[in-house]
Amino acid sequence: MADDTLIEFPCDFPLKVMGKAEEGFAQAIVEVVVRHAPDFDAGRMEMRPSKAGNYLSLTCTVRATSKAQLDALYRDLTSHPMVKIVL
Repeated sequence: MADDTLIEFPCDFPLKVMGKAEEGFAQAIVEVVVRHAPDFDAGRMEMRPSKAGNYLSLTCTVRATSKAQLDALYRDLTSHPMVKIVL
């Protein structure tokens, strides 16, 4: 196996991205995701505010084609200044 992963590609892969509920957060995340997964449909992104409304959880399901693609996407998301956690 070339990639050290149990994931079979291509596959639909959900990423949960959490950050402060602030203006432009969802759009900024969509821009990062589309850079790595150009076919990502932002209309299918799930948004859930925290109980107090201070944070927003976004679930972005991408069509993953390789471990390298997912690794690069994860790196870009975790280094984004608006992002607190990526699962």
